[in-house]
Amino acid sequence: MELRDQSLAQIRERLRTYPAADRVLLRALQQDPRAGAHALAGSLERRWQREAAERLRLWRMFRFERVLRARGHRCIAGVDEVGMGPLAGPVVAAAVILPEGVELSGLDDSKRLAPAVRERLDREIRGAAVAVALGWSPRVEVDRLNVTRAGRLAMRRALDRLPVRPDFALLDGRGGFELGLPGRFVVGGDRLSASVAAASIVAKVYRDRRMRDLDRRYPGYGFKRNSGYGTAEHLRALSERGPTPHHRRSFAPVRRALEARDRACRTS
Repeated sequence: MELRDQSLAQIRERLRTYPAADRVLLRALQQDPRAGAHALAGSLERRWQREAAERLRLWRMFRFERVLRARGHRCIAGVDEVGMGPLAGPVVAAAVILPEGVELSGLDDSKRLAPAVRERLDREIRGAAVAVALGWSPRVEVDRLNVTRAGRLAMRRALDRLPVRPDFALLDGRGGFELGLPGRFVVGGDRLSASVAAASIVAKVYRDRRMRDLDRRYPGYGFKRNSGYGTAEHLRALSERGPTPHHRRSFAPVRRALEARDRACRTS
């Protein structure tokens, strides 16, 4: 069927069903006398531009891995932690080894992704990865060690739990602890390295699920919405209800809530 014999609705369905670049279709749309066809041609060109920009962005995200593979490394682990700033819950880290040539559309720093996109990418990463492992540091360690050391411990645990031994590790952050294998710390690594970004997504999805579990056990704090961060809702509940066993005592808002509770107990 010639393009001119198809309705604009049929052409839109063709564009939806066959998203790959189709130069013949583009030329036909540009030559079609209908204004709607010209609009579809412009839409198709813009989509190609977005797809090309996304391919370039993802290619750049793999530059650390390309350099390392050129130097002979074949098993590169990306490592990242999440949950450093919340008032409650564990610090969680993930280590991910991606295979060479993997395609993960939309891969990015977990903080820049919508929850549904993170969930999709978590499934795709786990399905494609050579190996995935998680490590965490619970609230008591955060209070005992401080959150920076707890985060490092979670990252080391994630690396140690990988079922495949990496020959190099890329980690988000500035370093400050021994890895036990060759590695590099990358500031902003969850935006700059595909392996680290994948680890940030796996860690974030896992931790958010843990916080949703806590929300069911301790309703009223909004854990399923705020993941333990100090939102207005969370701070209000902390003041009215007091801390749960999963609140970090070393964090100032929690400490103030405990002190207020103690004062109330002494004067009652």
